[in-house]
Amino acid sequence: MLFGAHESIAGGLHLALERARADRCRAVQVFTKNASAWAEPTRDGAAVSLFRSSHAALGRDVVVMAHTSYLLNLAADDGPLLARSKDALVAEVDRCSALGIAYCVLHPGAHMGAGERAGVARVAESLAEVLERTRGRRCRVLLENTAGQGTCVGWRFEHLAEVLGRVGSRRVGVCFDTQHAFAAGYDLRTEHAYESTMAELDAVVGLRRVLAVHANDSKRELGARVDRHEHAGEGWLGARTFRLLARDPRFERTPAVIEVAPRGPREAPYRGQVGRLARLASS
Repeated sequence: MLFGAHESIAGGLHLALERARADRCRAVQVFTKNASAWAEPTRDGAAVSLFRSSHAALGRDVVVMAHTSYLLNLAADDGPLLARSKDALVAEVDRCSALGIAYCVLHPGAHMGAGERAGVARVAESLAEVLERTRGRRCRVLLENTAGQGTCVGWRFEHLAEVLGRVGSRRVGVCFDTQHAFAAGYDLRTEHAYESTMAELDAVVGLRRVLAVHANDSKRELGARVDRHEHAGEGWLGARTFRLLARDPRFERTPAVIEVAPRGPREAPYRGQVGRLARLASS
């Protein structure tokens, strides 16, 4: 796997790539804007050029992806919120394409009481509209499986498969979050459990559609339906899960990023965690 981390953009987008270099990342995830605000940044040509040149200096083999704002809800049973969410995703895809970012990761959304069936259908309809509005853009949207907290959809593999099937576009893939899957009831802790879950994911969604991974451990037990991340190997999933993942030949070239707050030194806070995961592949 291509292990890396979600790096801070404090001080400028391009600095996330410099931090990735210090952490020896082979993949990096960023926010391209304030993830907790609707306001869209003004497009800055100089900043775009600087980001692209920083990526080239880091190495084009290092996969860069973005995570969309947490405010987006493509399953919303609310006209203004849904419209705002679609507009924000269009802006994100446009921005990522300009920056040369390969993927933007999206939480599908919450049905807000309308029911999972209606929520999943709304995600598919909304995403199809966004793809039409961003025709020709190169950035691909990755649906992230969720923990199933509250009324969030996407916690069952079938939800993801239905959206993929309805949209019918190669511009959409999946980002597999280990903690979310575990919280949703998919066990990964033993070789048998890991293979069983991967077999189900392949049968329902297709492993070829899994283009990225979030390598997160869990603070809560199997099936808790709670989104609470822990450092890889230090939670309920344990080191064995990440050894199985790291050594899985099906994900040899798949970017896998850590999303838990770092514990390392200030100048290279994720280096120890990234290195630990990389070493699991040969241990």
